[in-house]
Amino acid sequence: MSKQPELDDFRVPYFDSSKKNGKFSLDDFDPGMKPFSSGSKETDRARLSEIGTQLDNLQERLHAQKQRRVLLVLQGMDTSGKDGTIRAVFHEVDPLGLRIVPFKAPTPVELAHDFLWRVHAQAPAAGELTIFNRSHYEDLLVPTVLGELKADAFEQRCCHIREFEEMLADSGTTILKCMLHISKDEQRERLQSRIDDPNKHWKFDLADLEARKQWDAYQSAYRDTLAVTSTEYAPWYVIPADSKMHRNVMIGELLLRTLEGLKLDYPPAKESLRGVKVE
Repeated sequence: MSKQPELDDFRVPYFDSSKKNGKFSLDDFDPGMKPFSSGSKETDRARLSEIGTQLDNLQERLHAQKQRRVLLVLQGMDTSGKDGTIRAVFHEVDPLGLRIVPFKAPTPVELAHDFLWRVHAQAPAAGELTIFNRSHYEDLLVPTVLGELKADAFEQRCCHIREFEEMLADSGTTILKCMLHISKDEQRERLQSRIDDPNKHWKFDLADLEARKQWDAYQSAYRDTLAVTSTEYAPWYVIPADSKMHRNVMIGELLLRTLEGLKLDYPPAKESLRGVKVE
């Protein structure tokens, strides 16, 4: 009997500078897998609602304590579902203490600084749960695929990212990184649906088709990036994302486990309020 997959089965092995991380391959993960789905959309929807309620309670404690910080990084190809994940997983979470940061192409001002300058300014504050919709990893993936970032510069940026994330972790930030893994066929269907529906044209950009032509190069860049930036303090997880419902449930389960592991609680009661009566 085959073993039921666990969340950690989808974690990218931690980077070890003393070895070559040659064992990791995206091909080992089928984008169409649904190991954390019940097989019933209604049951999955109910589970997602239950997760949302629990996340809301834990996030309120995180915000009340104002000691810890949580960063969720969502990265993936066009149409992999970054926006959809945020809507579905956090629809029951109070926006108090929740912040979403979308990263676009760098502005001229941002390009005049080091590539992490704009990212550090958006890192979560004490008590915040921050979601990066795309992230500093765009500054590795895109220039690598375009041939603008050579091997030495790629390795240097990876080193800077590991050190940056280690600094965030040392200062109280819990980091969870999810690569939304979809198949080329599924992306084609999602892009086509945006073209066919006039109400979705705002979500479509012709540049998406150019990026699709470089599918294999992006898959290779993702493989190399994840292999050398998945660490104990900032792990990567590969999320099979052809099924939107499965993607949402799996990320919800991961985040719930992460927040539960922080042992969050409300701040101690104030003795100065004991016995106070409101007139």
